[in-house]
Amino acid sequence: MVNIGYHAARIQGKFNRQRYKSKISQTVKSSIKTTQNVPLSVYSLSCERDLAEQVASIRSFISNVGIPKTFTVISDGSYTNLSCQLLCSIHPCVEVIPIHKFIKTDLPQCVSDYAQVHPMGKKLSALMSILIDGATIYTDSDILFFPGGIDLVELANLDSQVCHYLPDCSNSLDSRILYEDMEKINPVNAGFILFKHELDWSFAIKRLANLVGTPSYFTEQTIVHLTIHHNRGVPLCSQKYVMNVNDQFIYPDKFASKKIAVRHYVSDIRHKFWMSRKY
Repeated sequence: MVNIGYHAARIQGKFNRQRYKSKISQTVKSSIKTTQNVPLSVYSLSCERDLAEQVASIRSFISNVGIPKTFTVISDGSYTNLSCQLLCSIHPCVEVIPIHKFIKTDLPQCVSDYAQVHPMGKKLSALMSILIDGATIYTDSDILFFPGGIDLVELANLDSQVCHYLPDCSNSLDSRILYEDMEKINPVNAGFILFKHELDWSFAIKRLANLVGTPSYFTEQTIVHLTIHHNRGVPLCSQKYVMNVNDQFIYPDKFASKKIAVRHYVSDIRHKFWMSRKY
């Protein structure tokens, strides 16, 4: 039997995205009604293919959380000059930096090698290169922010220096660099991280250096997972910081509301990113 609700949602999502993309030059110039500055620096790695999602994500952050110190888009190298200009037109806080100018020059060789063979290696190199100066967020471009995201300001102002992470809804990890079953507990989703201090990556990077075979898609997330737990990271509330695909095969977005802070619209539910958002 055909799942009408699921297919209708996918069709609507595709249509809404195309419409948003066709008007993106006007969208980036439309004003965002907020004057609240927030003590956060934000980073996001994205590519030309995801320009529409990146624009919507930035606008949703400014609308619902506030104006960060800077919102830095790290280009994987594929953004055109026009797209960079469009991104910077969203708000004066937005800047675009190509990844080759952003990453540290002294990254471990295994990380540099990973970046040469897989896009997620580029993401790992970007994460390890973020300068943490006060509360700092990394967010994927397929994350939308909601009114509940104002809680991020409170987290930013806490004296606690712990790192907060987005709990994953499944164990999407590279088992080749997990040496014990207990290391699979409390999986981290690497799409959203609130840093309060520089992380010690050495524990997990040793695993990457010793990996037999080529790093894969989930190798990066596993390195982040091991690193955050090694640094005693704290999970964000999964009811407000949503990484969940249980509504994949129904029409509505079951989790989007004014009460949540963020939702990560991973590939299985990417069409829901565009269901009703107007950023």
